[in-house]
Amino acid sequence: MIRVVLPAHLKVLANVARDVQLEVPGIPTSRAVIDALEARFPALRGTIRDPATQERRPFVRFFACELDLSHESLDSPLPDAVISGQEPFFVIGAMAGG
Repeated sequence: MIRVVLPAHLKVLANVARDVQLEVPGIPTSRAVIDALEARFPALRGTIRDPATQERRPFVRFFACELDLSHESLDSPLPDAVISGQEPFFVIGAMAGG
């Protein structure tokens, strides 16, 4: 099971109050986690990645094991600690502005 931590606004859309536990088939990657999230919570479609290109939205970041996975390939395997459930996969809304 992969444990996913969502930002507050995505928790509201998904109608969850806590971290999400996901069964991710095959090799767990960022893409596979997002696929599983969108399948389980259809309201999240288009919020984390662009529906046309399937690329991560610019102001969304992925973190795990104190690593920024945002610029890694979406098809790169996740760290073992995330796969084993010891560490969560974080979806973070980046902040910008002046």
